[in-house]
Amino acid sequence: MANIEEYIPIVGQPIMDDLKLLAEKLKGKVIQHINSTAVGGGIAEILSRMVPLLRELGVDTRWDVIRGGEQFFEVTKKFHNALHGNPEEIMQRDFNIFMETSQKNIEALDIHGDIIFVHDPQPIALIKKKTGNKWIWRCHIDVSNPNQRVWKFLENFITNYDSAVFSAPSFSQRMTIRQFLISPSIDPLSDKNRELPQETIDSVLKKYNIKKDKPIITQISRFDRLKDPVGVIEAYKQVKKYIDCQLILAGGSAADDPESAEVLEEVKARSEHDKDIHILLLPQDDIVVNALQRASSVIVQKSLKEGFGLTVAEALWKSKPVVASNVGGIPLQIKHKYSGLLCHSIDGASFAIKQFLANPEYAKKLGQNGREHISNNFLITRHIREYMLLFLSLYHKEDVVYL
Repeated sequence: MANIEEYIPIVGQPIMDDLKLLAEKLKGKVIQHINSTAVGGGIAEILSRMVPLLRELGVDTRWDVIRGGEQFFEVTKKFHNALHGNPEEIMQRDFNIFMETSQKNIEALDIHGDIIFVHDPQPIALIKKKTGNKWIWRCHIDVSNPNQRVWKFLENFITNYDSAVFSAPSFSQRMTIRQFLISPSIDPLSDKNRELPQETIDSVLKKYNIKKDKPIITQISRFDRLKDPVGVIEAYKQVKKYIDCQLILAGGSAADDPESAEVLEEVKARSEHDKDIHILLLPQDDIVVNALQRASSVIVQKSLKEGFGLTVAEALWKSKPVVASNVGGIPLQIKHKYSGLLCHSIDGASFAIKQFLANPEYAKKLGQNGREHISNNFLITRHIREYMLLFLSLYHKEDVVYL
């Protein structure tokens, strides 16, 4: 884990001084983050980097994870899809399962923070334990067009929070509580994003039997239907008719995503034993992800729905040309034809990939623009600063706070 001082060459001394000043104002406050999984997915990844850095700044920050069985996570996955606007058959039994597990967590989890920071719907019912402390609900997904039955159910809990946080203005709903807009971030010094020597990259390619004899198109994401890995394969096949290339679909699974094994089998079936399609179910190894991204000619994120899409920020930070869907938080990261190419379909994705592969200088320029944009807007130091301002704002309700 990087020392907080190691970020100074990247972000500058004034930013670090600002962080230390804000941290000083939070002395004596305990911040308790709660989510549904310790590994897998963007939330766990961000917290694993942010919590130690906040502690190093002097902010007493803790992180707890709720417990849930297979049925509970099947239900919360249905909720997740429904909140994104996907058709899901939600039964009363689903709400009952959610509340049964929630009640067990309410009874078992020790709530001890001055500020309780609850991430996404899975732990949302913990608000029933609210006493005199401050509670924040952090929504990491786009709920602009949710299944109303699920949303109304969650609203019963949300209205009891002090504030809610969303990743983009378009993600939110009208609420009776205060809302804050704070985008996620990447850690430039994490194993997933730091510079790697060429021999490390080459060793990873060798390990997974990937040759460098033709361009590499890569999508890194969980095996999730909303990430559309099957659509990526179809786009690759269209590109392959014109440019000899290879495809990497790589990612892990999360404990709270029971669909991933099923989607992985669908992806394997659709690849039709094409020797140039590499389907990799990765362990929790950020160096491998880093190496695969750095070895790639084009990075793709063809999501059908998306929260923020941190894999886009990771690729842009590495100055890679990125083709991504115009959904969720991706347009915040990519300005079309400036810091990447946005697409709306399989045909659009294949056309954009061909543009990059056929025009290396164009691809290089957009990749450089993308890195600069991420550096200015989506690094973890900005994220920490905005969270600390959010924490302080909870004790100054009459003040206007711009994050």
